Amino acid sequence: LCFLPGFFTIPPIDRDEPNFSNASRTMYETGNLIDIRIQDQPRSKKPVGIYWLQAATVALTGAGSDAPIWIFRLPSLLGAIAAAVLTWWMALAFGRRRPALLAGLFMAASVLLSVEARLAKTDAVLLATVVLAQGSLLRLWLGRNPERARLYQGLFWTAIAAGILVKGPITPGIAGLTIIGLSLFAGSFAWVKRLAPLGGILLVAVLVAPWLIAITISSEGAFWQESLGRDLLGKIAAGRDTHGAPPGYFLAFTLVTFWPALPFLVLSLSRHLDQLRQPHVLFALCWVVPFWLICEAVPTKLPHYVLPAFPALALLAATAVEDASLRLDGGVHRFFAFAPVGAGGG
Repeated sequence: LCFLPGFFTIPPIDRDEPNFSNASRTMYETGNLIDIRIQDQPRSKKPVGIYWLQAATVALTGAGSDAPIWIFRLPSLLGAIAAAVLTWWMALAFGRRRPALLAGLFMAASVLLSVEARLAKTDAVLLATVVLAQGSLLRLWLGRNPERARLYQGLFWTAIAAGILVKGPITPGIAGLTIIGLSLFAGSFAWVKRLAPLGGILLVAVLVAPWLIAITISSEGAFWQESLGRDLLGKIAAGRDTHGAPPGYFLAFTLVTFWPALPFLVLSLSRHLDQLRQPHVLFALCWVVPFWLICEAVPTKLPHYVLPAFPALALLAATAVEDASLRLDGGVHRFFAFAPVGAGGG
């Protein structure tokens, strides 16, 4: 309901949607699942995952080469729905159903995810891989269901592999930063063995290496020169394509992009900072803080870069509402009178 209005009628947005959809159209027409091309020109900015999904959608729907743009948006729509549902599943690990449901609803209603659900590019699908990985990591960290450890290990490493194929280092990077943060806080990395890292890395290699090897041979290494050398490192070194901005850009844009959950999050920050040892607060902060600081430090900035942090923020906002911990006074109370903060909320 949140994502469908305009999904079928909004025309292609900027240059990203046409580029992604035309590359997927070329893949469908040629049957070449290794090279990423727009007609005869190589497109080496992102891994192959989203192109596989979009080309498969064209084939499964029978739309053919003349498929309209909304056909290519279907993976994003499904990815956004999956991200919202997986946010609920992730939050359920703490055993509280109402805040888990509200966290999922906050994600479904968020402005930024609603935009990405309507765009034929990588970010909604990437978010689904991030939340699946983080939800599995969370359960292994808590260690409350050891009989399901192998299931969560398999989900975690499969999500890592899928994330690599969709957008390279983002999903494993967020998981790695979270693991480091949790381990430093605990003073030990011993718990990491619950992830079965050796077997997991082997699984990732089995899932990812075939395409990596094939594209390296097919492009004679040019794919890596373009995707890593010019696209990724270029964004890190300087603002690319007029998208440079100073630190604080994402914090400012979150005032809009994380609506409607933002007021609840802001009004509960002091309480969460007093509860740093609570598992949900610690996990969320280890997820958000290092990733967010890196995003602010990188010169190239676009609003969707911090989308992978939103599920953790939604978790914090939802638990604040459930705990009725918001303190609303005067004009602020009147402005947020619609908010379901509970009887003790102000």
